[in-house]
Amino acid sequence: MSTTEIARLDAETAPVVARRVAEELALGDSARDRDRELPHDQVKAYAAAGLGALTVPLEFGGPALPAATVAEVFRLVSWGDPNVGQVPHSHFVFLNQLRLNGTREQQQRIYSEVRAGALVANAQSEFGTKHVRDIRTTLTPAREEGEWLLNGEKFYCTGSLFADYLAVLARRDVDGPLHVAWVRTESPGVEIIDDWDAVGQRTTGSGTVRLTDVVVPDEWITPFAITFDVPTTYGAFAQLLHAAIDAGIARRALDEASAFVCTKSRPYADAVAIAGAETAAQDPLVVQAFGEMELAVRSAEALLAEAGRRVDEADADLTESSAAEASLAVAAARASTATVSVDVTSRLLEVSGARSALATTNLDRHWRNARTHTLHDPAAWKVHHLGRWAVDGTRPPRHGQL
Repeated sequence: MSTTEIARLDAETAPVVARRVAEELALGDSARDRDRELPHDQVKAYAAAGLGALTVPLEFGGPALPAATVAEVFRLVSWGDPNVGQVPHSHFVFLNQLRLNGTREQQQRIYSEVRAGALVANAQSEFGTKHVRDIRTTLTPAREEGEWLLNGEKFYCTGSLFADYLAVLARRDVDGPLHVAWVRTESPGVEIIDDWDAVGQRTTGSGTVRLTDVVVPDEWITPFAITFDVPTTYGAFAQLLHAAIDAGIARRALDEASAFVCTKSRPYADAVAIAGAETAAQDPLVVQAFGEMELAVRSAEALLAEAGRRVDEADADLTESSAAEASLAVAAARASTATVSVDVTSRLLEVSGARSALATTNLDRHWRNARTHTLHDPAAWKVHHLGRWAVDGTRPPRHGQL
């Protein structure tokens, strides 16, 4: 897709393109999971379809699509393969960081490459620190004025194996404020290691990145700590996309469950004797279970759509109040999609019967993907924030969770 065609993507056409990409992804997602085949070609196809440039601002030649549309694209792509759906998560989060804190020159440079298909991956979390915001990676002055040396080791670096850039979260001058160093993946001193071995989301390329005396000029560094000094939807937007991934997993699991029940499952003996069911799909208890799952998935999808609208409303008129409303709406969507995705992917096997547990079906990948992705941060804290708001009007914290 040309940069001109990317700019023409809108709230109607982007989901259509995403649905087409998702259908292609769904043809091979099970085999890729089973064999741990990294989706290099699929990620390239995603970028070639223009889906990596959805939020590039109008002034830089992009379509500047709203959060609600980006979330729907994530939901659809994650229906096809949630691994590919998660790969660009940090891409969009840090492009948002660039929009908020980058200089015009920095924005022009990176947005132009994104329009041409470049992908950004994160290098923010670290293994073995006290908590997720305990960052030890540092930027220290280099010999040349205006240059810094980047040193540290990162884990959970989703998409790093497919990326052109790493957005590295680091402290300036060892104990200074957090900044983002934009580093090309082929830079000397960058080592990207394929050591991700989770039970689910197996092909997201979320392993280790080692950074050893990587030279970073001033013009490739943007401030991060100031993001939360003012009302912001930064955390809400990041969480919205996580919720969309979970919603896509849940819907795909439900679709695969219905296909399996209609084509492969046998009716339970009691369903035949008592209810006269000739097929598993006619078992009234199976039908009831599908009704409950459909209700849960529809509810989660509705909360996701509402959350996207609230983020867009807040971005249009950003205040403490509108940012809090967006965060609360996203908290509800995130708590719902996390619960529903795990529940539905588990019940998939329950309604489909013993045959669905065979390794050859690989239907358990949906549960493994949901369970792994929903561990990203505790949904219980989303419920807590909702509870505090309901009890005494306490607004959720600005920083959110990434």
